[in-house]
Amino acid sequence: MELELVRWLTENLPAHPLLRIGIGDDAAVLRWPTDGDLVVTTDGVTDEVDFILSETDPQLVGHKALGVNLSDLAAMAAEPVAAVVSLVLPRKGCGGRDAKELAIELYRGMLQLAEQFNVAIAGGDTNSWDGPLAISITAFGQVTQRGPLMRSGAKPGDLLLVTGALGGSILGRHLRVEPRVREALLLNERYELSAGMDISDGLALDASRLAAASGCGVALRLDQIPISADAVRLAACDRATPLEHALGDGEDFELLLTASPEVAEQIIREQPLGVPVTIIGECVDQRGLWKYGDQRQLLPLDASGYRH
Repeated sequence: MELELVRWLTENLPAHPLLRIGIGDDAAVLRWPTDGDLVVTTDGVTDEVDFILSETDPQLVGHKALGVNLSDLAAMAAEPVAAVVSLVLPRKGCGGRDAKELAIELYRGMLQLAEQFNVAIAGGDTNSWDGPLAISITAFGQVTQRGPLMRSGAKPGDLLLVTGALGGSILGRHLRVEPRVREALLLNERYELSAGMDISDGLALDASRLAAASGCGVALRLDQIPISADAVRLAACDRATPLEHALGDGEDFELLLTASPEVAEQIIREQPLGVPVTIIGECVDQRGLWKYGDQRQLLPLDASGYRH
């Protein structure tokens, strides 16, 4: 099965100017584009945890597996370059597909996203077993002259911004990941951002992580959080409110950023992206996660979200 898959990959993976030696050898050889820093991330997805394979198009699973890694590069304002893919396939396949056919469909989903962001699929590993599908991808990126965007640079007084709208990702956006790579690169190049990350485990939880990394607190303006239409639809079917979905659902893969009030207001005025940017809070001296009360007093806010 592996040899047949390697043959298919050799015939179907597009050429990439930075990939000198790709699939078929014991290791890949990349011509690194600059003398700048290398950014490396790895993330995995597993059947029955991150998706239900028997109910999901394998191409969407492949798309998600690569997308979550590209979102991590976006969080660091790094330009994606290459990825290596490790598949552990269910030996008997799934949904009428044998293991090789399943692998090909997974790769088809990855290749669509790789082409969109000019990412070389440089190699990887394939195995099979009697358990569920698991995919692990390691992605490589390069920082620009502005350097990487980190979680640890926020300061009290900075404003908190978010791209897009949040909540309800389980209705489909958790699979159709749209990594904000171009948005992160543009914002980091054009504006003086102090910190950033992507929202993968929920706004409340990830905001608390950014605050902890920066040694400050974050106070959210709950009435200004952009709530997705999916969150509203989901709230109509369960006991949670749209706001609760926006705070805790996770897998939004939007950017969570901080900047000085002057820079944040400039971003809001100019709205330079194809998706809206919204101010949703500020960094404060008191460590922890907070919301505002009726008298603008700080009240504790639960850091809800997905905990691994």
